[in-house]
Amino acid sequence: MPDTSPAPSGARSITDDITAGRTSARAVIADALARAHAAQARLNCFTLILDDEALATAEAADAAVAAGRAPGPLHGVPVAIKDLTPTRGHLTTLGSHSTGDWIPDRSALVVRRLEAAGAIVIGKTTTPEFAHSSFTYSPRWGVTRNPWDPERSPGGSSGGSGAAVAAGVVPFAEGTDMGGSVRIPAAFCGVVGFKPSLGRIPMTILPSQFDDISHFGPLARSVDEAVAFMAATAGPSDEDIGSLPLPFDAAATRIDGLAGRRFALSMNLGYYSIDPAVEASVLAAAEALRRAGAVVEEVRLPWTRAASDRWVDLWCVFMAAFQGHSLAEYRDRMDPILVGLIDRGLTLGAAEVKRIEILRSRMWDELAAVLAGRDALLCPTCAVPAPPVTQTDDDFVADRADGRYGGLDLTAPFNLLSPCPALSLPAGLTPQGLPVGLQIVGHRHADEAVLGLARAMESALLEAGLTEAVRRGPPVG
Repeated sequence: MPDTSPAPSGARSITDDITAGRTSARAVIADALARAHAAQARLNCFTLILDDEALATAEAADAAVAAGRAPGPLHGVPVAIKDLTPTRGHLTTLGSHSTGDWIPDRSALVVRRLEAAGAIVIGKTTTPEFAHSSFTYSPRWGVTRNPWDPERSPGGSSGGSGAAVAAGVVPFAEGTDMGGSVRIPAAFCGVVGFKPSLGRIPMTILPSQFDDISHFGPLARSVDEAVAFMAATAGPSDEDIGSLPLPFDAAATRIDGLAGRRFALSMNLGYYSIDPAVEASVLAAAEALRRAGAVVEEVRLPWTRAASDRWVDLWCVFMAAFQGHSLAEYRDRMDPILVGLIDRGLTLGAAEVKRIEILRSRMWDELAAVLAGRDALLCPTCAVPAPPVTQTDDDFVADRADGRYGGLDLTAPFNLLSPCPALSLPAGLTPQGLPVGLQIVGHRHADEAVLGLARAMESALLEAGLTEAVRRGPPVG
């Protein structure tokens, strides 16, 4: 077994150790920065590493402890922020040449809440241009690579955050999820990725507050770290009219095992082609849950690839509306796939887009029937293990020889059903040593319940020996 880099301490341990004087925030942040530079050299997962600023903030955090001021729940915890998300005083490019050298004068609310809890931003992580892709590559920053195999993609669009967490740089990082952009890199990088229900974390970085597929969420080393992120960032704000008036209850994420819990299992959502190694890992995980006392029943969903195709239509309109203005000046310097999405979005009629809501309504009726009397739906997060960095989204649009859809991920359908929280949990490694993610989809707004179930599953899979290697982390070198 190759040497692996020890995982950093968890957020709670970091804060407890700093408060008790067993370590200092400066030592924690210096270690995270060293890890960030090592990861950057191998993986290209950062656009910016904030050495001087992060160390100065850590020294101020140590001075606060010395002065007896009460620490926040994330006091001294290093965090990385996606380059899509504005942070005050830092170059924020959205992965594009078209943004110039924009330096925001105000951080997004999700960042302000993390910092208010005591977290220290150590850097900005890579994203494909305007977060459009399931692969993290941009004309401005190049290719980001997977810690488990640098010839493989970490996924996208929060691929830099996923790679940074998997490489042991930070216990959690911020991501955004419009079609799986938190869960896809979580699955490919062997970490936890959580798409909260729409509105649990206010979405404040888009031109429109009325978008209904977009979420902030954590990529984290464990479910506990995801809970810590949610506890700091969830909750209503008038900065987002769609934010839910629901406080986050971290205590409700602790449940007493899986005995008696009931889950539906759909291997393909009715229409996907699933890689045999992914299928084997998900079935092994399901069996481990059964041994832990859960009831896992295979079900058939009547969905078709229209679910994925219509999400793409919405995505094209999203890109055309929010970024179409960039084409006039920057078309030749933009990712050609992104340009194609924008061009297509500009041709779609309003009635055609509105009719997508009819499909979404039917999908909800069918998912609600599956969830009735059950705690959650289980399925693979992605249909394949992490693909080579030489591939693109265009390699995952055709039907296979058996007529099934050869898509990359099983995540976008649940952005069409955005009130349902969805979490990707590491389920093991393929024979080639690549992580597989198990997706857990819950009832509307039941974020705490999904996190609680995921924590219990995390323990069950570890006890079954399926995720020991994932927990140790990717090989170094």
